[in-house]
Amino acid sequence: MSLMDKIKEKAKSVSKNIVLPEGNEPRTIEAAAKIAEQGIAHVILLGDEAEIEAANTKHVDLSKATIINPATSAKLDEYAEMFYEMRKSKGITLGQARETCKDTLYYAVMMIKNNDADGMVSGAVHSTGDTLRPALQVIKTKPGVSIVSSSFIMEHPDSKWGDDGVMVFADCAINIDPNAEELAAIAIASADTAKTLAGIEPRVAMLSFSTKNSAKHPHVDKVVEATKIAKELAPDLNIDGELQADAALIEAVGQLKSPGSKVAGHANVLIFPDIQAGNIGYKLVQRLGGAEAIGPVSQGLARPVNDLSRGCSVEDIVSVVAITAVQAQSF
Repeated sequence: MSLMDKIKEKAKSVSKNIVLPEGNEPRTIEAAAKIAEQGIAHVILLGDEAEIEAANTKHVDLSKATIINPATSAKLDEYAEMFYEMRKSKGITLGQARETCKDTLYYAVMMIKNNDADGMVSGAVHSTGDTLRPALQVIKTKPGVSIVSSSFIMEHPDSKWGDDGVMVFADCAINIDPNAEELAAIAIASADTAKTLAGIEPRVAMLSFSTKNSAKHPHVDKVVEATKIAKELAPDLNIDGELQADAALIEAVGQLKSPGSKVAGHANVLIFPDIQAGNIGYKLVQRLGGAEAIGPVSQGLARPVNDLSRGCSVEDIVSVVAITAVQAQSF
């Protein structure tokens, strides 16, 4: 059974309510029907009922999904009051709060804030910024977490890598050039993703072009400092750095360059120093190495919200909803 199949099975067992704010988008509609049919989650589609019906060109069965039009919802005024109280210090009026909550993205995060839904998946037509902005305003980050980040779960056909071929790569999609404190937070969040979603005990490698001061540069200093901070914040986390990729992955190289390390040569969580390295790295492993890239998975929010690629397939949406449902069980 593939890791994604395991995640879907786990999602079925936790039975979460996942809201899809892009309810009038054809791929989302088709995915909603599949999710309901497979029992992965209870789906809440947001949007105008007539628009959703018109967009359902394949005439899939939506009878098991809940459809809510935020503009006419009985909860609109309640959510508007909540949002107004949260944002009035920013100068928002109650009328503006009400109009904002008619937006499906804001309505979705207000559902989560009010415990009317367990998580949200969006991005088939909205940008990452559009998806995450309402979440950051309303749901915010977990206590003690300073940054929202992303990871990819990589499932490689060769079982010698990571844990039976499963690894976590971060950050490959959100933070362009994190500083040392942010990089440490990304490492800790990615370790949590490794446990919660991938089902592996994290061994975290902080990657660089240097291993243990083999090179001197401010880029290296950032990774060294991030490793130190992560160890201070999460003393039980199995983490080492700075490590070159071969030192992180190949035992002979790792033990030569970082002797005695429990991570070097055995890493299953790779933390890249910036988004350029992370994005290039995961795509090379995916395209040249034949790995399946599951994600991006959002990390650090107080409740799970995940962003899709605008080029996503129906199956991508199904998979990300399953991921979101599994994440929701830990909140």
